[in-house]
Amino acid sequence: MPLEPHQLPLPLPPHPSSARADLIPDVSNAEALTWLEAPETWPLHRLGLHGPAGTGKTHMLHATAEAFGWRVLEGPGLTLDFALADATGTALDRADAAPEPALFHLINHHAAAGLPLLMAARTPPARWPSILPDLASRLRATHAVGLAEPSPILLAALLAKHIADRQLHIEPAVQAFLLSRLPRHAAAIAGAVAALDAASLARAAAITIPFARQTLALDDRSETSSNNASPDRTPLR
Repeated sequence: MPLEPHQLPLPLPPHPSSARADLIPDVSNAEALTWLEAPETWPLHRLGLHGPAGTGKTHMLHATAEAFGWRVLEGPGLTLDFALADATGTALDRADAAPEPALFHLINHHAAAGLPLLMAARTPPARWPSILPDLASRLRATHAVGLAEPSPILLAALLAKHIADRQLHIEPAVQAFLLSRLPRHAAAIAGAVAALDAASLARAAAITIPFARQTLALDDRSETSSNNASPDRTPLR
């Protein structure tokens, strides 16, 4: 039964693919992908992956863990028991939010056992705030590799992936319209698709150019002026 106009949708989260096959090589992630292919080359057996929101850190972390059979943990939920548990390797997302004692023991345990440790956050490990001096020194010694904002080609691929992850139907002309007017960074793409998904479901409406323009408050400026927009513009939410 179709939804009534403006009916609130159930807050069901999307299930984005984290398959290794869905990682799209780009100038913005080339260095990171090279390092992730060869954990045996990581200095001190660990690597810090960092970059702005929406640039693929979590996708890369999950894909790498799956490829090598490692466990995946979340920084805020890291405990001493998890840190010292047996593992073939660990991929720690939002690592900068991990409790310091647990993170310290996780790093020491993996270093002593020669196990790979992949940590992801928005900033490099050397910049994570730390009260424990010994942890701070280990974070500074962690090799870090950054992800830049994606190229226009990758932005188009990211838009298509977010659309597919949410099982939406958005015509190519509408996708081109979005790419010509949205801020040129990954977080804006993700936020726009999420907003369109919610609005389309609430209104039981197709996602057309007029619908996208109204929902996202996009103006009619030309593609050229949009492409020259400042990358620091606040992302759509």
